[in-house]
Amino acid sequence: MKLNAKDGGNRKFIMVQLPEPCGQQSDAFLAGYKSIAEISKERIRRAGKIVLEDNCHKNWNKDIGFRVLKIDASNMADVFYTPAALDKANLDLLADNIKPDRTPEDLLFQVMLDWGVDLALPIAQETIQGKAVFFVDGNALAACFDAHSGVDEAFVKELAKRQPLRVVFRDAGFKDDATKINIAQIFKLLLKT
Repeated sequence: MKLNAKDGGNRKFIMVQLPEPCGQQSDAFLAGYKSIAEISKERIRRAGKIVLEDNCHKNWNKDIGFRVLKIDASNMADVFYTPAALDKANLDLLADNIKPDRTPEDLLFQVMLDWGVDLALPIAQETIQGKAVFFVDGNALAACFDAHSGVDEAFVKELAKRQPLRVVFRDAGFKDDATKINIAQIFKLLLKT
């Protein structure tokens, strides 16, 4: 960050830290930090503030932000990857193929990983017709993971006007099967005009 501030660069870095717990008698724990990872995040925040207080290159974007990603199991219910192991008596429990404790951000980052999209790209969140939509790198990817939000043709048409390169929705988010089936055609028609 300091070198970027000095010469106007846009260097990136990756920091990897295990969430090792702080000892309960340590100064860090007594200050409110439960893990080494929490200390690391605070150190990056403080370093960014210090860099901004110094003289910065006029062309520097003053980006001191960072993302914290944690390794976890897949967001998809186990049946998604092992359908042969499913007991037919439990089919109604798996109406949604996504684990119930996952957030839209969890789903977005899994899609980005699965599709090989750079995790450092800018992400913006907007509300379109009452639905939260993520836009990655402008219009490189648009994603709507609202569950049971009633994604209908009007919403799809509004989203298609943005001309995203890729679009992803949550299966359970569609108002009806017809909309789900017609999405590709709606995008093709609107992108031709």
